[in-house]
Amino acid sequence: MSPPQRRRRTPRAAPRQEKPAPPPDGGNGQVPTRDPERLYVVTGQTGDGDRAELDLVTLIVTCADAPPSAQPEQSALLRLCRAPMSVAEVSAYLHLPFSVVTVLLTELLTAELVQARAPVVRAELPDRSLLEAVMHGLQKL
Repeated sequence: MSPPQRRRRTPRAAPRQEKPAPPPDGGNGQVPTRDPERLYVVTGQTGDGDRAELDLVTLIVTCADAPPSAQPEQSALLRLCRAPMSVAEVSAYLHLPFSVVTVLLTELLTAELVQARAPVVRAELPDRSLLEAVMHGLQKL
């Protein structure tokens, strides 16, 4: 005898409820950054176009507190980078495009409020066998 077959319950069609429109700040107190005009205001109106050469994995660390004249995005960036953090992480946490974050970081780097550190590349570390040979040599002394 075969076991009884289970019937699948089909969910009843619930009446569609329209979601209320989210507040303009997204409900989290932050100004939405999807608007290109807003991004232009965040990055300033400088026409020089010089940016620091930053990679996605470049580590950023704060050197000083935010001055009172800093933009809210710059202040948030300085608070966020008290511990070393990559540019990609900063971009994700601030919900800003990479290009906008590089402009903000360039301004902070020129003001010497942050430091940019190149990440440690694994190939630049000494070979483990070399370190073991040195260690064994020192132990024999």
